[in-house]
Amino acid sequence: MKKIFIFLLANCLLTIARSQSYWQQQADYTIDVSLNDKEKTLDGFESILYTNHSPDTLHFIWFHLWPNAYKNDRTAFSDQLLQNGNTRFYFSNKEQRGYINRLDFKIDGTTATTEDHPQYIDVIKVLLSTPLLPGGQINVTTPFHVKLPFNFSRGGYDGESFQITQWYPKPAVYDKAGWHPMPYLDQGEFYSEFGGYDVRVTLPKDYVVAATGELQDAEEKEWLKNRANYSIPEIAKSKTPVNKRRVITSKPAITVAKKISGQETKTLHFKQTNVVHDFALFADKNFIVNSDTLNLTAGRTLNVSSYYTPSQKNIWKNSVQYAKEALRFYSAEVGEYPYNVASVVQGPQSFGGGMEYPTITVISPSSSAQALDDVIAHELGHNWFYGLLATNERDHPWMDEGINSFYEDKYIEQKYGKQPKLMELAFQAKATNKTDQPIETPSEKFSEYNYGLVAYHKTAEWMKSLEEKLGRDTFREMMHQYFSLWKFKHPQPEDFKKIVADKLGAAETENLFAQLKTKGVLSNNNLKGTTVIFPLKKNAIKNYTLNPTKNSIIVSPSLGFNVFDKLMIGGLATNYGSPTVALNFLAIPMYATGSNNLVGLGKLNYAVRSDGFVRKTDIFLNASSFSMDEFKDEDNNKYKMRFVKLVPGLRFTFKEKDPRSTVTKHLQWKTFLINEQNLHIAVDSIKRPTDTVVKFNYSTPWTNRYLNQLQFVYRDLRALYPFDVALQAEQAKDFVRTMLTANYFFNYAKSGGLNVRFFAGKFFYLGEKTIQKQFANDRYYLNMTGPKGYEDYTYSDYFIGRNKFDGLSNQQIMIRDGAFKVRTDLLASKVGKTDDWLMTANFVSTVPQKINPLSVLPVKIPLRVFADVGTYAEAWNKNADADRFLFDFGLQIPLFYETVNIYVPLFYSNVYRDYFKSTIPNNRFLKTISFSINFFNKDLKKLNRELEF
Repeated sequence: MKKIFIFLLANCLLTIARSQSYWQQQADYTIDVSLNDKEKTLDGFESILYTNHSPDTLHFIWFHLWPNAYKNDRTAFSDQLLQNGNTRFYFSNKEQRGYINRLDFKIDGTTATTEDHPQYIDVIKVLLSTPLLPGGQINVTTPFHVKLPFNFSRGGYDGESFQITQWYPKPAVYDKAGWHPMPYLDQGEFYSEFGGYDVRVTLPKDYVVAATGELQDAEEKEWLKNRANYSIPEIAKSKTPVNKRRVITSKPAITVAKKISGQETKTLHFKQTNVVHDFALFADKNFIVNSDTLNLTAGRTLNVSSYYTPSQKNIWKNSVQYAKEALRFYSAEVGEYPYNVASVVQGPQSFGGGMEYPTITVISPSSSAQALDDVIAHELGHNWFYGLLATNERDHPWMDEGINSFYEDKYIEQKYGKQPKLMELAFQAKATNKTDQPIETPSEKFSEYNYGLVAYHKTAEWMKSLEEKLGRDTFREMMHQYFSLWKFKHPQPEDFKKIVADKLGAAETENLFAQLKTKGVLSNNNLKGTTVIFPLKKNAIKNYTLNPTKNSIIVSPSLGFNVFDKLMIGGLATNYGSPTVALNFLAIPMYATGSNNLVGLGKLNYAVRSDGFVRKTDIFLNASSFSMDEFKDEDNNKYKMRFVKLVPGLRFTFKEKDPRSTVTKHLQWKTFLINEQNLHIAVDSIKRPTDTVVKFNYSTPWTNRYLNQLQFVYRDLRALYPFDVALQAEQAKDFVRTMLTANYFFNYAKSGGLNVRFFAGKFFYLGEKTIQKQFANDRYYLNMTGPKGYEDYTYSDYFIGRNKFDGLSNQQIMIRDGAFKVRTDLLASKVGKTDDWLMTANFVSTVPQKINPLSVLPVKIPLRVFADVGTYAEAWNKNADADRFLFDFGLQIPLFYETVNIYVPLFYSNVYRDYFKSTIPNNRFLKTISFSINFFNKDLKKLNRELEF
């Protein structure tokens, strides 16, 4: 009994010791700063009273100099943007970039030594000449100069709109895990020390300023009241410069007046004494300002304001009401808002989404009132989950973004009703394909899509499951307890876990928190059942997203056309929109009005997913049948010829070690089993007494053939200089055809770029090369020119008139092999067609819109320039008729998102020029134009490299 008592006492003392072991540092700021709106710069001086509450003696302090993230294209910020597919900052000019300099750190008046971070230019170590003992304080001061960047990420400028965020030197957090120096990132937010802020901002007097904390200037407050009905004044047509600022009757507050580049200025004073861990301010000459008060349940009254431009007035006119409702909601659900002010600010178009700061948030222009309400609720909610419960978002984004998203969803559903489950469907697609990540993943380790789908959405669903287990009232009580114990602190996952365990129990809490470290769909979110969707029916798709099922079958009419089948009418049925099923199908049967045949295409695909080396194995069967030629005899009898194709195959998609990797690799096997009708002509001689009559008998017998195709593709869809390489080997009865195709894209600084394609192919005969084999396999030869319909030997591309030799449809080609855009169809042996080897390089460059002659059209049509150069085996023969290297050059017009491309050759080798002169006497320019249509081989990965198609 005595031992039991001692054991219990020891545990009790240990628990008390642990509860008393929490500590955190404090950094209290006094900052004076001036904004030069012409130069886009800040000049300031800061004083930080830094208190060491830790049990450790400090010999240095890591400082964040986050404006340096914008200094060049070799920062962690720049690298991450590129990895996420964003090249805007990388190609920005010098004027658009930013930095911080003119620093002179002093500790209690004595100049301090600094050391650069070994990896990040936006982090610096300030050495303490005298160690800072536990409980000690030091005063850290430094001047600083900031060149503000264009707003590529959260902060900077856009015209005369300023978002001044992460702008001053600030110490990194030091907690029980040690120092947390970190670079500025676009994906991944902040972790900073609590403290008070006393900030004075000097800037031109016609700017409206919104900032963290409480404005101390009474006259400025009065001036802001007059901004409720502000509108941008019309500028009179006059040679005399006009003051664009609306005339305000009340006198602007100017606590300290001075000149910035000859401008009259004002100095505004902001204070936030109830501790926060950041300070942001926003300035714009055209802000409308709306304000109102909010009474909370405890009897406190706070001021709620919104700042927005006249262009967004219709959407933002109720923004204060939205903010009040959100503040009231979070106060009731989590804990009462402790600050005296709350503000929402409209950012510029360059700023995407929303971003939270203590007592204030900035939000980009919204498309609708509900969208704005949603973002306001989410961003103001961060005053609790980030602001007051100041978790480390870099390491544990779920504690910030995820828990807050749970409350955002609850708020929107209570106000607007059930919402479409688009995020859940997108997440389940990722999870099914084994490309999701665990909730407990650091921000910078998430792929861009997983950051939103997992850290935000899946965590919100996880919180819903916790609420369901506890019941709404117990859950709310638990969250109030969490808030009460950890507000103004830095809670860790284990701290939240202890709160949950007190209500849920240890065993079930362990099971629940284990889900944070595993991939996949939460058990309570598994989809069931089947829905048939008729997309032409009103609200059909919306209704499905409100109540999604495991399997969804889309049924709709379908239409098609080609020269031989004419108009094709039928239906479409597919479940390829179902994210979680293993067996997918597509069926498009149609009746061809021109051939009176049943035509169409279909596909079956069974997918096996795993977390192993081969992430996904697809076992598939494709089928299609269409008319592809016709013949009319001397008696006007028509003979239609068609093909039927079956393609069984396997595709292995390999797993990448890093979920953020932009690389994809797959190995694919296909066997093409093709039956096709060909025209057969039999000649009969009928002898008569006076002569002999020759009679032609026509028939279209079926023949069959096969082709095996093995392909390996390596792709890197990185934003900067993406490339891909495809190795392909094909084998049929008489030959083996091997090919290498590589593409490399050189980005231009402004937009667009140069795509370079390289092709090399070799044709091998199996056994002896004979004239019979050459004649029988002509369609499989390597082509310098993009192949015609007859040479699409796998029937993989769509052709309007596959075997037409006249008219517009005769000018269609496919981009394969040499991919030249000029054609020599009427030659018995086309230029550059070979059964040996072929090598080409193809270049396609975008044309800037400002020099695009098509830009005068009412519809935006891009323009490109192409050039092709190549050679082939026969060109190196001694008696070759053509030059060894051939070329063409011209204009390319891409239409319908590159589904249709028109090629206009302008210059080309002599052999092509001579051909055109000898075979096209009339309308030569129009008849040299080629075009391609790409329906089935669209590179959808370029639309979004993270989604599976």
